[in-house]
Amino acid sequence: MELRKEYSILFNTVTDAIEQLNELAQQLIAAQQAAEEAYISAA
Repeated sequence: MELRKEYSILFNTVTDAIEQLNELAQQLIAAQQAAEEAYISAA
């Protein structure tokens, strides 16, 4: 099955966006953990 060029472009762009969102999610998790550690340390 041959994909049309348009679908290939769309698929690759969506895949790249998902990877970027996963990286951002990891950054947010790390920031949340750092904030929680700072809160616990301050108590």
